[in-house]
Amino acid sequence: MNNAAPAPADVAGIPAPGLWEPPAPVRVRGTVAVVAGAAETPRVYERFGRRISADGYVVGVFEAADAAHATAWLSEQEVAPRVLIGSDAGSLAVLAALAAAATADGAVVAGTPLQGESAAEPAARTACPVHLGVLGEGSARSSRDVAIAPATAAQLASIEVPVLAVHGTADSVSPFADAVRYLGALPHLQIVETVGGLHDALNDTSHRSVAARIVLWLEDLRAGAVITREVAA
Repeated sequence: MNNAAPAPADVAGIPAPGLWEPPAPVRVRGTVAVVAGAAETPRVYERFGRRISADGYVVGVFEAADAAHATAWLSEQEVAPRVLIGSDAGSLAVLAALAAAATADGAVVAGTPLQGESAAEPAARTACPVHLGVLGEGSARSSRDVAIAPATAAQLASIEVPVLAVHGTADSVSPFADAVRYLGALPHLQIVETVGGLHDALNDTSHRSVAARIVLWLEDLRAGAVITREVAA
């Protein structure tokens, strides 16, 4: 498969509308299923998919309306860790799936909204000119929008796998402090804040640093322990 562009795939009858695989000779180190945000298609996550796959992870991307397909596809994958990643409404779908005991070794949630859906203008979503261009493309917009109810605190507390949350401190769609308070019910939570970042945490101006932090977290998860950490001088 050409790693530079998504292509249809089928695993046990479950479609992966966007798929990126590690380039040869990089060994597969894990599997990631991305659930897109409200009214987004896999086109929105091409840059993210290429970057994460370059570090050895198979990346499948699904629309929020197909969150159940994402979890089913992930459960069919052979290489662990198997991780769910959700952005915007997709993060709510990921948390709901984990609360319902979806097969996953961990999850990353980005720009978690406090409502079931968001209709933010592009300028409130990202300051990255490349991503703004993508958002303006017809191929980035899905007509299959879906409202997803946020998990309750009790449901969040039942999630046993590690969760990494990435959120912009200048997110006007889902204010940082409110999102952190909501996600605080998760028992195994790590939070990365993008300083001055907007709502599309995976695709804002800090997208390279965010992707790098996610890869570090994936490597820790794969090793079953923290293998790098910051220490005070």
